[in-house]
Amino acid sequence: MRRRYALPVAAAALALPATLVPAGSASAAPADKLQVLSSWTQTSVSSYNAWTSARQNQGQWSAYGFDWSTDYCSSSPDNPFGFPFQTACARHDFGYRNYKAAGLFDANKSRIDSAFYEDLKRVCSGYSGSSKTACNSTAWTYYHAVDIFGLKGADEAASDKAAS
Repeated sequence: MRRRYALPVAAAALALPATLVPAGSASAAPADKLQVLSSWTQTSVSSYNAWTSARQNQGQWSAYGFDWSTDYCSSSPDNPFGFPFQTACARHDFGYRNYKAAGLFDANKSRIDSAFYEDLKRVCSGYSGSSKTACNSTAWTYYHAVDIFGLKGADEAASDKAAS
């Protein structure tokens, strides 16, 4: 009689830990999140295009838990002198916010700022003559603003988000 109960009891005992330990959090980000983040924050036009496509289809990336929020060009005009810098600023915010959340901001700030500058120069490449010169000068100014003040701005944005 003991043998008849031994097998079911042993099976139940072995199955119990599997039912008590969750299989994993449903909200856990995919293992390649940092690789995807890196691929979307490079200086190349292909990186910019991939990020733009993902931004337009954010729902497909919801499992990654990316922070898509943006204040665009912060306290600077989004389209200074008519130059459309808004999308470049949004990608820059994406890089800052997501690397801050990952705890990897300091190691990636320089590249994110460089990607921002390349994005701005791509905007300027659509102009010619004095308009192109003015656009490039404005792009240089925007780049240096984030290069110098970007860490402070990222910290303030994180504080504002935490306070709300």
